Amino acid sequence: MSKTAVCVIKGEKVNGVVKFTQENKDSPVTVNYDITGLEKGEHGFHVHAFGDTTNGCVSAGPHFNPFGKNHGAPSDEDRHVGDLGNIVADGESNTKGTISDKIISLFGEHTIVGRTMVVHADQDDLGKGGKPDSLTTGAAGARLGCGVIGVSQ
Repeated sequence: MSKTAVCVIKGEKVNGVVKFTQENKDSPVTVNYDITGLEKGEHGFHVHAFGDTTNGCVSAGPHFNPFGKNHGAPSDEDRHVGDLGNIVADGESNTKGTISDKIISLFGEHTIVGRTMVVHADQDDLGKGGKPDSLTTGAAGARLGCGVIGVSQ
């Protein structure tokens, strides 16, 4: 039985919708995003631990990391569950795209449903930048927009 989830991204200048679909617990999750207001370039795109935006995106906490791993690229074995890499904005129109990820899930104990999706100001260095925060945040910078991931029809 497939599951779907949705997240409405809100920020001062950044807005959008992220949709998640997973056919079954063993299949990858398809992530479709449509976001406006991003400056040209790459922007970190992560699932954060808490479904809390009471104090803006900072309330979402750190990246979702139930296995205590280092930050990494979506293709890395050593990565946070919430590490979805970067999305690329042209700076002129909606930033649209699709990601397929085999680590996040809409099923089970480590579901991303109820957690927060965050779009960051800077490029995620995928844990390889050698900066003090490369292995925790990918040095992706400020949180421009976020929203809680909820169950959808």
